[in-house]
Amino acid sequence: MVQPLAGFRVLDLSRILAGPFCAMTLGDLGAEVVKVERPGSGDDTRAWGPPFAGGESAYYLCANRNKKSTTVNLKSDAGKQLIRRLVRVSDVLIENFKSGEMASLQLGYEQLKQENAGLVYCAITGYGQTGPDKDLPGYDFIIQGRGGVMSITGEAEGEPMKVGVAITDITAGLFAANAIQAALLARTKTGQGQAIDISLLDVQVAWLANAGSNYLVSGTKPGRYGNAHPSIVPYQSFQAQDGYFCLAVGNDGQWQKLCQLIARPELAADERFSTNPARVQNRETLIPLLQSVFSTDTVHGWLRKIRAAGIACGPIQSIDEVFADQQVLARDMRVAMPHPTAGEVLLAGSPLKLSATPVEFRLPPPLLGEHTDEILTGLLGYSAQEIGRLREDGVV
Repeated sequence: MVQPLAGFRVLDLSRILAGPFCAMTLGDLGAEVVKVERPGSGDDTRAWGPPFAGGESAYYLCANRNKKSTTVNLKSDAGKQLIRRLVRVSDVLIENFKSGEMASLQLGYEQLKQENAGLVYCAITGYGQTGPDKDLPGYDFIIQGRGGVMSITGEAEGEPMKVGVAITDITAGLFAANAIQAALLARTKTGQGQAIDISLLDVQVAWLANAGSNYLVSGTKPGRYGNAHPSIVPYQSFQAQDGYFCLAVGNDGQWQKLCQLIARPELAADERFSTNPARVQNRETLIPLLQSVFSTDTVHGWLRKIRAAGIACGPIQSIDEVFADQQVLARDMRVAMPHPTAGEVLLAGSPLKLSATPVEFRLPPPLLGEHTDEILTGLLGYSAQEIGRLREDGVV
């Protein structure tokens, strides 16, 4: 079965998370991904542990399956020439060096498009290739703060809080993968590649979504609501006898059902709570009333009853519970892959479910330089003697 991106080759010169996650997504869809790393050390995340499996950090493993690894010293003339030769036989290049750094190495888009006019060149940086702060280093945590998401995350009276994973890096990788595929589609019409400029800050601002739109429409600065929703009530977590659960009442019909379910029909008739705008206005009165009801039964008890009424709800699970969840397992979101040093590694699966051309998990996250000889010989025609000399000179 031919995968959607089979036949496309991606040079992944990125490290950490945003770029590698983008390249892995393309690899899951069938692209051949060549991960280019620094000789000796490789991707920074290889050392970001514990935990480790077979000498590889769990952090590195999460974003690097379906790739082959080669090492190249980009600061050497021979290394630069090697990259140029790889570009000639590739479709996409992904990098996340500081703005202008690849150009200073004569490996920027303007230089490399001379080697391959069809190259799709994707640069991922903290602040983009333009603007007064384009030269600043960008890290997910810093961008979550500057981009506004921390100002709306956390308890109302608590400190601003980041999301528990590097969500800006992840979404930047997804935006980049989308843009790359759009550029490849455009290339089928024009024959020409192009440069893609992905900024973590741009990405963060883009997915402020309704929070950003609420401010732009009203001029009112959003605050923090903890697990509650600024525009929907009740839409938050509640404490039952033995833990917490999530409840989402999306419309007034569901609210009326909930009031019947909890044996409080008078709340549905109360003009303070009968409509969602009224509930939002009077949340400080309503939420304690609901909390007193939900404290009378267990999480399982409430989930069973609320689901039976057709109202959205769910448990708040720990990570171990997530990877034991029967729905998660049924959707193949936990996968086992053979690994050359760990024997087997468990990874999160892909959420992309294509009926005719499904994703495939072909290669485990590679060891540093594991495929150098294969790549230099198979793609570029280097002899064993030439590869040996490159190693002696510290080029690979």
